Amino acid sequence: MEQSGAILREVGTTNRTRLADYENAINEKTRVLLRVHPSNFKVTGFTDKPSLEELVSLSQRSRLPLVEDLGSGCLVDLSEQGVSEPTVKQSVDAGVSAVMFSGDKLLGGPQAGIIAGKKDLIDRVRRYPLFRALRVDKLTIAALEATLGAYLCAAWDEIPTMRMIRMTPQEVKRRAENFIRELRPNFRSMKWRSKSKMHLSGRRRLNTFAIITNKNHSDRQRALFGDETRTASAPRPCWRFRYRPRGR
Repeated sequence: MEQSGAILREVGTTNRTRLADYENAINEKTRVLLRVHPSNFKVTGFTDKPSLEELVSLSQRSRLPLVEDLGSGCLVDLSEQGVSEPTVKQSVDAGVSAVMFSGDKLLGGPQAGIIAGKKDLIDRVRRYPLFRALRVDKLTIAALEATLGAYLCAAWDEIPTMRMIRMTPQEVKRRAENFIRELRPNFRSMKWRSKSKMHLSGRRRLNTFAIITNKNHSDRQRALFGDETRTASAPRPCWRFRYRPRGR
């Protein structure tokens, strides 16, 4: 935005923003409305923000494109797995002009940025001089195509992120115990609560299993884990295997 010369005008306050705040900020120089989803934090308490439908209606009345940054790139409903994130399809169906989201994170593909939306806006992006300089290579496109193909076929086990999100508690526990079989007696598994690293709203804690270590290690274990575990004075988690039970 700085390179383009655009001026970003923030509307509303940290915790409360109304549709009127957007309306009052529009003038003859306004060219786009921007909505950013807080994918890796959450504001709680006395909060308010206009709905997506209200912003789409304002976009149509003012004849300004509405651009939404969704962040994590959630393509399917994961509420049964305990993940409550808006999907790209919901934004497109609501009439958002352009949606920006990550190709990795929740989508589970290669590291990339994706812009989807109305053809005239996407064509303008493609004509921008920096598009050629910053475009992704063929390997990234191939990996993204394979990931999206798995979505079309509902082949969830072919997408590592989806496979891990959908794992049952029993599968996670078995995986942890298999991993520590050769590391006993100084390692054991136990239930744990872990912060998500997948850019979910509110950084909510998910149920998981952790591999716990004490300070006494064999030479082989010290070589594997280094000084941090060697000098630990209390049990600490080395790895966390995350699950979210289905239906919760």
